[in-house]
Amino acid sequence: MKLKNKVALITGASRGIGRATALLFAKEGANIIVNYFKAENEANSVVQDIKKMGADAITIKCDVSKENEVKQMVDKAIKKFGKIDILVNNAGIVFDVPFKDRTVEHWKRTLDVNLIGAFICAKHVTSHMKKGHIVNIASTNGINACSPESMDYDASKAGLISLTKTLAQALAPNVMVNCVAPGWVDTDINKDLPKDYVKSETQNILLKRFGKPEEIAKTVLFLVSDDASFITGTTVVVAGGYQ
Repeated sequence: MKLKNKVALITGASRGIGRATALLFAKEGANIIVNYFKAENEANSVVQDIKKMGADAITIKCDVSKENEVKQMVDKAIKKFGKIDILVNNAGIVFDVPFKDRTVEHWKRTLDVNLIGAFICAKHVTSHMKKGHIVNIASTNGINACSPESMDYDASKAGLISLTKTLAQALAPNVMVNCVAPGWVDTDINKDLPKDYVKSETQNILLKRFGKPEEIAKTVLFLVSDDASFITGTTVVVAGGYQ
């Protein structure tokens, strides 16, 4: 087991990439803090699945953009497990809105959750982390696959990639910080995309399909394992060769 006796806090772990990562980490021996904001039933289901594997897990409701809630979440996690070895900043939102209809409120909420939330979580988790790993979940939209309908999301993910580099410097050498930038993945956040759009985007992917949450989770596992013992401040693109 690659994560035996480790404790991992995964934000936005009730569904999609967060859920897949939580289950994979548990399979590899880690105990998990399953953070959620709205999807309580789904979060409880993740915990049940983890416990069936023989690992331990708890759910904690928290809006990662609220510093007082994050502090309370971290305190609860420490009280339960005594430590946090791994933080995965996966919580994220997106508003697909035309440019003319986009508001400052859209921008603020997106940046608060996707970027500032990752900073807040890193700040409070590392106050208890003598040695460990942080992985930020960004997106290819933060690199070169931008969209006018999600410009604030794209900016937040570009910022998260930058934050990864600066956190790696600030927390070295004891805490290693890396980033995963997925391309198109079959998750709830993409389930309502128009079929024609999905078809056209699939043609831009060399592997001719969307990724699976489990494929992203495997990359996250690699980055927090001993297999990545000399990697920090790096962004790994997992996008099937998106062009």
